[in-house]
Amino acid sequence: MLAAPMAQAQQGFTALARLTGDGVTLTERRGRVEIGLEITQPVPWRVFTLDDPVRVVVDFSELDWGATDAGALAEGVIRTTSIATGVYRPGWSRMVIALDRPMVVDEAGMETTDSGARVAILLRDSDAETFAASAGAPASATFDMAATAPAPPEPQPDGPLVVVLDPGHGGIDPGAERDGVVEADLMLTFARDLKEVLLRAGNIDVVLTREGDYFVPLEERVSIARRAGADVFLSLHADALAEGRATGATVYTLAADASDVASEKLAERHDRADLLAGVDLTEADDAVALVLMDMARTETAPRTDRLANALVEGIHAATQSTYKTPRMEAAFSVLKAPDIPSVLIELGFLSSERDRERLTDPDWRRAAAEGIRDALLYWAIEDAAASERLRQ
Repeated sequence: MLAAPMAQAQQGFTALARLTGDGVTLTERRGRVEIGLEITQPVPWRVFTLDDPVRVVVDFSELDWGATDAGALAEGVIRTTSIATGVYRPGWSRMVIALDRPMVVDEAGMETTDSGARVAILLRDSDAETFAASAGAPASATFDMAATAPAPPEPQPDGPLVVVLDPGHGGIDPGAERDGVVEADLMLTFARDLKEVLLRAGNIDVVLTREGDYFVPLEERVSIARRAGADVFLSLHADALAEGRATGATVYTLAADASDVASEKLAERHDRADLLAGVDLTEADDAVALVLMDMARTETAPRTDRLANALVEGIHAATQSTYKTPRMEAAFSVLKAPDIPSVLIELGFLSSERDRERLTDPDWRRAAAEGIRDALLYWAIEDAAASERLRQ
């Protein structure tokens, strides 16, 4: 029988569903595109569309994508431009299909079979107005995030330094990949290493924006920092260049204008990850200008500058491997919290063989973590002294 999306939510399956048979197929027939998935058992699922850019999103609770070659699926299907699969958040898997034109869901259902279940989704062409009217993620207590983050707790004068570590990418968004090294995995490993180093220093509390291989939208990463009452927010990355050569660590702070073209493109790639992962941004406010004005009106900007400078010094002293211009600026959305000193650290470039060797070396990562620890401890003392001077 056919079941509508989410209809299997109460069946209580505990084993992880997996692809079986033909796995995922995309075919064209009679002017429509059919998305087919064969899985080992029925699971809760849903399908919806998102606008700007036009995408189809299919969520499952939960599906192991296995060795699915998402890039190859779109080949030969003229209405699709790219496909991404992976973990969206704990307990939920996602497939995002980018379309080259507006298409709406004409039919969708899950049929139980002898070997498990088969999902069939039929898409048909639509005009832009009709598509926009129907696009948007459906309301769900499981998926929805708070629209506004609560105010952070009041800092305690003698309390611990609260550091939020943000291992970039994750789940459906693996980040950069070179020679089997995946940025999302590497940064989670480094974040865990850094957390241990910081905790051993004493009087530091550490919160991670993600504890596993799942996707966290940029805005939610900032919300996590605010809920934790963060004193510092560090976003951790290791990008790859499509062209040119670069090695060494770089520390970024927020600015409307990037330090150079490469920094501007890097910020665009980071922010584009939310679109590729199927985050609905159509109702999001463009808050960057307001954030920049807020930062200018408070002491956060100079505090952030001092933090970034300390991190450059700390990483360089510990590893001797920083980029030729290690202090840069760009419009990273993840750095937009106006009241939390926030920096993005590119620990190196996966496009550089030398940096890959460093980043995959536990001894180098430990040295980098110790350099960041020393920088944070120095900054905390300097920041407290600066705050005291302002009060006098």
